[in-house]
Amino acid sequence: DALPILASETVGGKVLFASDDFFAPAENLLKRQPPEFKADLFTEYGKWMDGWETRRKRIPGHDWCVIQLGVPGIIHGFDVDTRFFTGNYAPAIAVQAANLNQGEVPEFPPRINKMGTAFSEEEFEAVCKLGSDAWEHLLPLMETKAGYPETSHNYYPIKSEQRWTHVRLNIYPDGGIARFRVFGIAQRDWSATGENDLVDLVAMVNGGVSLGFSNAHFGHPRNLIGTERAKDMGDGWETARRLDRPPVLKVDDQGILQVGGCEWTVFRLGHSGVITHIEIDTNHFKGNFPDSCKIDACVLTPQEEKEQIAQKWNTKNFKWKPLLPVSKLSPHKRHFFESVALECHDVITHVRLTMAPDGGVSRMRLWGFPRDLPSTKG
Repeated sequence: DALPILASETVGGKVLFASDDFFAPAENLLKRQPPEFKADLFTEYGKWMDGWETRRKRIPGHDWCVIQLGVPGIIHGFDVDTRFFTGNYAPAIAVQAANLNQGEVPEFPPRINKMGTAFSEEEFEAVCKLGSDAWEHLLPLMETKAGYPETSHNYYPIKSEQRWTHVRLNIYPDGGIARFRVFGIAQRDWSATGENDLVDLVAMVNGGVSLGFSNAHFGHPRNLIGTERAKDMGDGWETARRLDRPPVLKVDDQGILQVGGCEWTVFRLGHSGVITHIEIDTNHFKGNFPDSCKIDACVLTPQEEKEQIAQKWNTKNFKWKPLLPVSKLSPHKRHFFESVALECHDVITHVRLTMAPDGGVSRMRLWGFPRDLPSTKG
């Protein structure tokens, strides 16, 4: 799924409570990295597993955990990844959700060194105040499949237009899950933002969304609009090396490589607006940064966006107009472009970042002023 992940540890998602963490703690569910398997690694409690795994239940009930989303928003789907949990995966799950104000969330004891334990009395008292057993069911009880390569990804689409801040993952009755991804779109209250407030209009936390790309071999472009600076190369957008590169590379008078191919990705802004400042960050990309980049912009209706997605953005003479002209990039550096360098000062809704010939970019920031689209009524 190309949508942002609302509960990853990289955006501040965290486990508030888990009924049991005996073999492996629930925090592993929110790791950014794919799960791994170490055949010969054991702990004092049993086989080391890169996920959340509870003990074989011998008392009434089932296991569950409560997760606070790093970024509140509208949930569009869940991915329950059971990778490497083959004879010990949780055979069924259900998900509940709530939209809570900060004052409705009690203080939970820190979750430190939870392996080998179940919940404490103090933790249970705190979670009871949430009343999570009565939260709305976004996903009813559904079967999962074993963690073999061909069956480990269990994706469940969700139809919900409501904003959520917390989810409760129920597993039935016990077992293990490697990763739990909550896909959705962040929802910001734009009524509290003034016309002269400078905002990163494409940021994930402000509702920006990745809508398409040419290549994402090493890293997904949704990482470009993530929070903070990238932690490593895996936290950015990186493509494969293009096979159509010339055998001998040449540059023009401006030092720009002359190559025929390029890679691109398209985003919808969290709010329509006028872009005044741009940042392109190649942090961590030292031997694999792009030579240059450019950004185009346009205004799309929801129907036009839907049509472009269906056509994989492969429409000739489309209405893109230049925002940032072709600009030389350097390795492991933040590049800032002020308003005078930009070529479009109109209200826009979508952007396309193009890099040549290939490589990696860690973050893209599009600072500007939120503006409503001009009325089309006569």
